[in-house]
Amino acid sequence: MTQAQEHIEPFVAHYRKSGGDPQSLASHLIGVAKVAAENVGKLRASFMPGDEREAGLSLVGELLGLLHDLGKYSEQFQRYLSSATGRTDQDADDYVDAAKLRGRVDHSTAGAQVIWQNLSRQNPVGEIVGQMLALCIASHHSGLIDCLAPDGQNNFSRRITKPEEMTHREEARTSADDEILLRAGQLLSDKLLVSAIHACLANIALSPSARDKDIVIQNQMGLLVRYLFSCLIDADRVDTADFEKPRAAQKRMRGRYEEWNVLTARLETYLTTLMCRQPVDGLRKDISQHCLDAEGRPKGLYTLTVPTGGGKTLASLRFALHHASRYGMDRVIYAIPFTSIIDQNADVVRKVLEPVDLPSSHGRIVLEHHGNLTPEHQGWREKMLSENWDAPVVYTTNVQVLEALFGAGTRGARRMHQLANAVIVFDEVQTLPVSCVHIFNNAINFLVEQCGSTVVLCTATQPLLDRVDPRYGSLRTSADQDLMPDVKDLFAKLKRVNVINNQRPGGWGNEEIADLAMKECLNARSCLVIANTKKSALAIFTLCKSRQTVPTVHLSTSLCPAHRKRVLRFVRRCLRWNVPILCVSTQLIEAGVDVDFGSVIRFTAGLDSIAQAAGRCNRHGKRPTGTVHVVKARDENLDCLPDIRIGQEKAERVLADYDAEPTKYGENRIGPELLAWYYENYFFARADEMTYPLPSSETGRDDTLLNLLSGNTQATLEYCSRHLDEPVPHLRQSFMTAAKAFKAIDAPTRGVIVPYGRAGKELVADLCAAFEIEKQVTLLKRAQQYTVNVFPNVLSALVDAKAVHPVQEGTDILHLDPRYYSLEIGLATTPVQLMEAIVS
Repeated sequence: MTQAQEHIEPFVAHYRKSGGDPQSLASHLIGVAKVAAENVGKLRASFMPGDEREAGLSLVGELLGLLHDLGKYSEQFQRYLSSATGRTDQDADDYVDAAKLRGRVDHSTAGAQVIWQNLSRQNPVGEIVGQMLALCIASHHSGLIDCLAPDGQNNFSRRITKPEEMTHREEARTSADDEILLRAGQLLSDKLLVSAIHACLANIALSPSARDKDIVIQNQMGLLVRYLFSCLIDADRVDTADFEKPRAAQKRMRGRYEEWNVLTARLETYLTTLMCRQPVDGLRKDISQHCLDAEGRPKGLYTLTVPTGGGKTLASLRFALHHASRYGMDRVIYAIPFTSIIDQNADVVRKVLEPVDLPSSHGRIVLEHHGNLTPEHQGWREKMLSENWDAPVVYTTNVQVLEALFGAGTRGARRMHQLANAVIVFDEVQTLPVSCVHIFNNAINFLVEQCGSTVVLCTATQPLLDRVDPRYGSLRTSADQDLMPDVKDLFAKLKRVNVINNQRPGGWGNEEIADLAMKECLNARSCLVIANTKKSALAIFTLCKSRQTVPTVHLSTSLCPAHRKRVLRFVRRCLRWNVPILCVSTQLIEAGVDVDFGSVIRFTAGLDSIAQAAGRCNRHGKRPTGTVHVVKARDENLDCLPDIRIGQEKAERVLADYDAEPTKYGENRIGPELLAWYYENYFFARADEMTYPLPSSETGRDDTLLNLLSGNTQATLEYCSRHLDEPVPHLRQSFMTAAKAFKAIDAPTRGVIVPYGRAGKELVADLCAAFEIEKQVTLLKRAQQYTVNVFPNVLSALVDAKAVHPVQEGTDILHLDPRYYSLEIGLATTPVQLMEAIVS
């Protein structure tokens, strides 16, 4: 009889905060094992049909789940848990100071050690697999740990040899429930478990994108570890949350979605209602048909290269839904660069897939996941508010996808496995940060070749991700990769604007740009000015507004989404009724925002940005042609914006090349020929940045994120210089160091909820008064529409001015003082409104 059987009560994994009911440790381990087995099993897409080793994938997930909390079978952890939840009286002999012990009672190393001891003894392959699985368990509360630290310390070995008095491994094995020990023993001795992961590693090494490229192979091996880690983390969090809130658990869909053929039928029905009122509508219909015709292509990597205004949103959805239906895929994920256009695109798709007359589908098809209201460092109550993409159609940001692949901690990583067996559409892929090029390429190749996913890179301006240095990772493409059969002809047919290169010595002053804007607005009845910085946009807006000649509005990310939507509704109404309107905006309006101005003035930037801006001009072909002026602003400072500055320099060069020989570039300043030449110049100039360089302040010496996540050569040299006789670990990645150094955007932002309009003010008041978790979930979803994401320097200024306050004590969810929000320019760092009178 084991020690567990001698206990009157079983060992406990958690106590429910509401009511205090215990979840037995055995129940938790079995529950996590079941979900983790399902998650890992999705990797079978990389196996040949009939390969018996694919059965071992589910065994891997089951083993991770069964042993991840093995250390909770120790008396130390049980005393800690009982004391922390108030079940042990402070005067009792077995009471411990839980506050001081928080995070110090190790319950994750024991399972990792058991796996390592068993698998590493089998053979060299077992040693590699043992290290991978042990890493997942040892890291399941912290985020993946470093195998080798940048200074050469063997963190994995140090963790795996941690002494018994700290891990309680043998005590846990003695105390564990028989069913857990018996099943874990069976799994550890099953040869299919090791051979399944070995097959995955072999598939990576022999894949077209990685073969004979050591850096790429090691990078993708690390991605495989992160995938397994994701499967465990999500299973653990789901089981814990479902025990805590069983009623909420009943609403979890767990992949039980509406059938794909139902969703495709809804889309096809909707498409039949679209009328062809302009010639461009016929072209959009042709593009959509080509996407439908391509749905039967094999799973893989594709591009959809369509000029702006070509109807990419619904066309790509048509391909994605039919493709997912044909191959039985789990979900469709749209990754979009800006939160400002997620709402617009998701609303369009929601109206199609969640019709008003089918209320049972409302909220069950299309999931939006974006925003920055729940930081990683918050506690369990806030963490459980984040989504795990359990929906058939997900709209999220590029940032969220990149965080799932490379970010720190567990919050983003738990979603990575949902990218498997999925159709993933990257809209406006040209916005990918240059520093992320190689790690992004390797991740996409991994998802396509190992995880059975189909990826579509969707844009009018395709970056040359397949032409970068293959030693570090280039996209694996094919001759017929584009869903459109003749991109060059399509650009010619969809040409609706004349781009004028208005460069002049010394540049344009703000007054001159304002003059041009007023002139264009009077001539074309509408004009859009797009600046590179908020400061420039605000300066031009102020000048134009002061003249009071035509209605003038301002758009930037300083306005919350609800505010931007209202401004855009006003703009579209003016455009529809041919009422003069002048809009001054930052580049947020360029990607995917459906507006149709008679004239556009674009501050010089990358040629891709100029092409995107042109998509807001004569978008629906109502005029014979529209005019796009490209001007360089004399007063705009781009010193802190190297991406825009370098893009500007390369655009000026290729535009000069065009002016010297227009016929070479198809007589089109934003055509595919000149765009390809622009990207060759742009990427060649920035090749050294594509490995994600890191300064010495991050790792103690200059390094790259790609190196940390692959061979980790500098750390390996440090290790070898210290340990001449010890073998270097198979996996050497500095996972945690790299994850902490990774930033999907140059400066991470924080969300601040703003009191825009009556609804915004009521939302802030409700959040300040909401203490129930379910109510907070609902309110925070609404709050995305009333959130402005601010950079650290802006947040610091707001904090210093006492302009932001937590919605409740102890939370990091912030709301803004009403005096710092303007109906014209949005959030400001100085008061813009008089304090509202206090009504008693």
